[in-house]
Amino acid sequence: MTAAALTLGSLRERYAAGESPIDVVEEVFARLAARGDDGVWITVLPIEQARAAAAALDPADRERLPLWGVPYGLKDNIDVAGLPTTAACPAFAYHPEQDAELVRRLHAAGALLIGKTNLDQFATGLNGTRSPYGVPRSVGDPALIPGGSSSGSGVAVAAGIVPFAIGTDTAGSGRVPAALNGIVGLKPSVGLVSGRGMLPACRSLDCPSVFAHSVEDAAAVLAVIAGVDEDDAWSRALPAPVATPPPTPAHGLRLAVPDTIDCWGSRGEQASWEACLERLGAAGVELVPVPMAAFFEAGDQLYSGAWVAERLDGLELFLHDHADDVWPPVREILAGAASVRGVDIFAGLDRMQGLRRVVRGLLDGVDALLAPTVTETFTIAEMQADPVALNSRLGRFTTFTNLLDLCAVSLPGVAADGTPFGVPLGLTLQASAGRDAALAGVAIAVRDALGGRASSTIASTATRRDDWLELAVVGAHLEGMPLHRDLVDRGAELVARTATAPAYRFYALRGTTPPKPGLRRVRDGGAAIEVEVYRLPLASVGSFLSTVVAPLGIGQVELADGSVVHGFVCEPWALEDADDITGLGGWRAYVAGGAS
Repeated sequence: MTAAALTLGSLRERYAAGESPIDVVEEVFARLAARGDDGVWITVLPIEQARAAAAALDPADRERLPLWGVPYGLKDNIDVAGLPTTAACPAFAYHPEQDAELVRRLHAAGALLIGKTNLDQFATGLNGTRSPYGVPRSVGDPALIPGGSSSGSGVAVAAGIVPFAIGTDTAGSGRVPAALNGIVGLKPSVGLVSGRGMLPACRSLDCPSVFAHSVEDAAAVLAVIAGVDEDDAWSRALPAPVATPPPTPAHGLRLAVPDTIDCWGSRGEQASWEACLERLGAAGVELVPVPMAAFFEAGDQLYSGAWVAERLDGLELFLHDHADDVWPPVREILAGAASVRGVDIFAGLDRMQGLRRVVRGLLDGVDALLAPTVTETFTIAEMQADPVALNSRLGRFTTFTNLLDLCAVSLPGVAADGTPFGVPLGLTLQASAGRDAALAGVAIAVRDALGGRASSTIASTATRRDDWLELAVVGAHLEGMPLHRDLVDRGAELVARTATAPAYRFYALRGTTPPKPGLRRVRDGGAAIEVEVYRLPLASVGSFLSTVVAPLGIGQVELADGSVVHGFVCEPWALEDADDITGLGGWRAYVAGGAS
């Protein structure tokens, strides 16, 4: 049985109507009980502990905290202080003393943990059957695999237990379960979300992922957990995602699509794919066929090349001492690392750089790559009879993503007759790392063009009140930048991470300390620029204005959703010798590129 979906939007409405987080927690536990032993959870919090966390939320924070009172599930290879981390291997379990960084951010935003979810052991697999805790029961057909490795997180959302869940994604683990259960799976750019406190599968490729019922909900969660973590060596300063993706019309989009697909299943997948392409063409989307050889060659390296050795890092001693505790297909994959030589690793790294260059060329001039998430699925019995070969077939269009440094969003498939989630297909959009916000906008446009709709729209966390001024910042006042303190010290509160309307040029000014950008509105040739919007108490506006010096000033800025707020603008004379950095999309990308 699948319960009616809980979404961020529906919870906000219920809380505004007077319901409490305790009410919602009790409803979640009732839904858990109704599902019974479904293989989704490894550890569930005692209901008393979940109630206490809900009761501790301050109602005064409801409009300020973007995930206030929102329950969620967490893949059990991510640490929570006080709960065991098992990675679906009881003999490996340990008890962390502190939360993973992304968990800390979720709880600081008001989210409520319900429990830790099942997975393919050590996050090694795409099918969901490699766990001693059972096979999570797929929502469409319990005889079919649920997808993995983030199987429990995907089913927890699809079954209506929680509005969102956190998975991980190395080879497709954040997208395959979404495709096979009819929900959204968002895989951010590698390094955008901290991996500290997450047991690695391949540390250089791993990233946390988000399952939700809509792109809007997934983007809102990503905006909370994203950000540079100085204590994570693999964290990267990338353009910040936005809680509200920029509106993107389908008409005029250019999407690369595979020139040929030759591995279709027998459940209507090919007919569904062709119907989706037909609908997109009718909506004005230009489909650009591209050869997939470079993508597939990259993906093949994950399980048969140098990166197999990385999977063994941190598990070698455990595997030696506890071989019988490791699921046989997982043990077989990890054992393959012993044959990888040092020279093989460097040859693989060199070849991957060449493949990345090829792929950049193929995707140049298009908004995203559109491909099936999976082209076939299997019964549990079929997968268990041939676990390695069939698992590889599941990852044909997902294993290359992180190796090629792409971000991705998987959408539910649409049947040939237009029925939402008519077949276990899924459609994945992929783009270069750092384009997470733009890709979310493209995903929404594609979904809408296919006749889908959001199951949740996120209202702005801002309450427009007479005693606040909404202010958009684009440079040195962004969170983590040198002048951010000028906002914080005056009581400013973050409303949203978003972008301007696509009507601005962006410049790096010369001779400013600290370095600052300039924003200019143009009639033609403009772009959307990353901004953060803050609520600044009116009582503090005067003192804040005293810190703003020429050539900058405060004017009005149009945001991606069409609303207009106050924001930083620049006198034209200062732009004459400034460097045009519009193409970078924002100040963070410019700073990350080496500006000082």
